[in-house]
Parts: sequence; C-alpha cells; structure tokens
Amino acid sequence: MGKLVRTISHEGGVICIAVDSTDAIAKMEQVHKTSAVITAAEGRLLTAASIMGTLLKSKDDSITLRMEGNGPVGHLIAVSDGSGNVKGYMTNPVVELPLNSKGKLDVAGAVGNDGFLYVIRDMGMKEPYIGQVPIVSGEIAEDITSYYAISEQIPTVCGLGVLVDQDLSVKAAGGFLVQLLPGATDEEIDRLEANINSLKPVSQMIEEGMTPQEIAFKVLEGFEPELLDEYDMGYVCDCCRDRVERALISIGKTELLKMAEEEELVEVGCQFCDKKYVFTRHQLKQLAK
Repeated sequence: MGKLVRTISHEGGVICIAVDSTDAIAKMEQVHKTSAVITAAEGRLLTAASIMGTLLKSKDDSITLRMEGNGPVGHLIAVSDGSGNVKGYMTNPVVELPLNSKGKLDVAGAVGNDGFLYVIRDMGMKEPYIGQVPIVSGEIAEDITSYYAISEQIPTVCGLGVLVDQDLSVKAAGGFLVQLLPGATDEEIDRLEANINSLKPVSQMIEEGMTPQEIAFKVLEGFEPELLDEYDMGYVCDCCRDRVERALISIGKTELLKMAEEEELVEVGCQFCDKKYVFTRHQLKQLAK
C-alpha cells in the first residue's frame, strides 16, 4: 500500500500533502499494460487525484480528473475517493514517443498542450461540481497548479513524478501539493519558494527512501511543520456485479433482448480494473424484465 500524509505549518498559513504512490501506479501499469510514457502520464494524474481526494469533506465523496488533450494518448481519467484510493484508465494505453529535449519521458507530447483539464467533484449532491481549465503544458503538475490558481484562486504548487524502469515496471512514484492559506506573509512565501526550488525531483526523493512525511517536512522546512493525519492508499476498484447489472439495465429493454438473441454469452469488462463479468442469454432476458 502507498502512504499519504497531510501536514500544516505551526502558524497555520501553509499546508502540504505528500504521497508515495509507487504501489498504486505499479498496479495501474499491471492492469492496463501501459507503455512507459503512458505509465508516467497516468501515474502523475492518479497521484494528483489521490492528493486532491483527501481535500474532500467526506471519505464517501469522490473526485475525477480528466485530461483531454490533443496528444496520442487521447483521454486520461483518474478517480479518487476521500481517502486517496485511486483508479483510472486511458484511451490509448500504448504510445511510443522519443525522449524529450531533457532526455525524459515525453509526457507533454503524449498528453498534448491543446485541450482541457476537467475536475469533477461528486459530493453526494444532485449535480457534481465541474471545473475546467485549459491545458497549459501537458506535464500535469503545472496543469493542476493552474487549475487551483484559475478556478479556486488558491496559491498552489504541485510536484508529481513517476520513475519507470527499463522493464516498464514502476521504480518510484509520488507527489506533493502545497497551498498558502489566507494570511500567509511575504516572508513565508519567500521561504516556501526557496524550499521548493531546492527540492530534488519527487520520484528521486522516493527512490532514495524518503517517506511522504519527510518530503512534506522538507517542503515546510523552517515552518515548524506538524502532522495532521495520514492515510494508506492504493489502486482500488469498487466495481461489482450489481453495478454492472444496473449499467446493463440502463441501456433499455430492447437493446438487452437484442443482445440476448445475438449472443449465448455476453462479457462485460470493467474499464478501471479489467475484471470480466459474464451474463448468459437467460440472465440478459431476466434483466430486460
């Protein structure tokens, strides 16, 4: 399981959330069999969703991040519950691109820099809250930072990283999100900027053995940081047969009966975890009723 922590400065002007999402992103790669650059892209988005999920008011709430750029990956989807557990999928799990000018996986090239980031919060109301901002870089961390600045007017810095090994396995993954609360002083802002500029890449810190708390305290060095709470997080899909049955019922009686006539068995796969649910002709007719 991964670990996520929420911390706050002693004076209460700055919060920092940090997560080691290595196990969750490794599970995602195993489920979707992603190429290296898509592992990095989806891994970053899932990590951001996990962090943002713990900012929801209830553990039963959920947040969905959807990146719709003009790159070859198509859409990237990441969903988190209020405890930071995530699941996700993408239009094209395998995309091969040359390394970027810095010799790194070209996440921006896979995502594209023309399109939108959608943030959808489901908090048990009649309608979910939906915010959207234009994609600014396709690197994802910068796009999350832009979302908070434009849609919520909260000064935010987000750092995300996924380190993929030569065999396509995930060596390290994680991220942090730091926000200034109302009343932060110019001195605090300057100190925070200096701290962030001195940080190593997130995936490198995690590969070197730093814990999420150590990363968060490094971000808040000089602020006398305090631990608020911590969570276990992972790649968790909550699909079940009952939910799939409700989805089938929603397509209508006519379509269900047509499926029953054409196929002896119908297999429905979950897009998040690839689990298969099989329905016989008789079961489809029962659902049609």
